[in-house]
Amino acid sequence: MVLSLRKKLITIIPVVLYWPAVFIASHIPVPRWATQTRVTDKTLHGFAYLILVFLLWLAINPGKKVNWRKPAVWWVLFVVVWYGALDEWLQSFVGRNADLRDFFADLIGATAGLILLSIFPFWPAALVLIGSAIFVLTSFIQAIGVGQIFVINILFHLCGYGIFTFLWLRYLPQLLPLKPPQVRWLIGVFTIPVLFLTAVELFSAIASNEFNVWGMIVSFGAIIVVVGANYLAALITKPSG
Repeated sequence: MVLSLRKKLITIIPVVLYWPAVFIASHIPVPRWATQTRVTDKTLHGFAYLILVFLLWLAINPGKKVNWRKPAVWWVLFVVVWYGALDEWLQSFVGRNADLRDFFADLIGATAGLILLSIFPFWPAALVLIGSAIFVLTSFIQAIGVGQIFVINILFHLCGYGIFTFLWLRYLPQLLPLKPPQVRWLIGVFTIPVLFLTAVELFSAIASNEFNVWGMIVSFGAIIVVVGANYLAALITKPSG
């Protein structure tokens, strides 16, 4: 399938924005609050490179599963491995330590991303990726204290669950023949995001002995906004008669 220039640019923009952000984050001093969390540095490295590989594959071969017999996947892995090694080496010049364990965490994350994309098509793979990131980062946000970073807490839950719900909206028609504005569609698109939100927040509350009320409210609001916008769009564009 040949993509239009507009769609091709859309697939490239995420990696163009994300890759420099990862580079900057790995070359600045580690914030004190980050060292106080229960999420290990290696976990963050793994997730960072998992997302990087996912976005690279989206830019190179959007919508297609990884085929390990094709050269594209090995080129992606080659680039990421050498970038990970270069990244660790450059950290020694900015007051951070080059850590071989960080490099292996990067490699594991990159490989996990490619394996994920070889098992699932794009939309379910994206759901698994975003869901996993939300699960891990929720504990991260909770551990550093809501009062200290209220804005980050709100933005994380707003963006995280907004993106998760959007991905679920795109994947649901591949599972069930449901379309808006059917009531069954409305039930279907609400059920998974709300159940996922409830499970993640309950687990985080048990682990940290603190319930993130604002995060729960904002996340539920994000789900309602995304579903509501799609529902209204379907009503507006529904043929009369």
